[in-house]
Amino acid sequence: RKYELMIIVKPDLEETAIKKEAETLKKVLTDRKCNILEEKAIGQRELAYEMNKYKNGYYFLFVAEANNEAISEFDRLARLNENILRHLIVRIDD
Repeated sequence: RKYELMIIVKPDLEETAIKKEAETLKKVLTDRKCNILEEKAIGQRELAYEMNKYKNGYYFLFVAEANNEAISEFDRLARLNENILRHLIVRIDD
């Protein structure tokens, strides 16, 4: 199954730490034999509304062919990570 996975990372981290957060969540997918079809660092954008006193965030988008185990683990880790403001997982129907 194909999924779009988006994360928004806190903007007050150093650039290397921001990229590390995205790489960590990408590794969750690749370790579980998922195929990353597209990866895009969208960069810092203004949020539609304030989240945890932040008005901006760094956006990352992954398009992947993934299994349920990988998606649930990605979701779990994104929820637990304090540096992730929000995440979104959308299944793409072909």
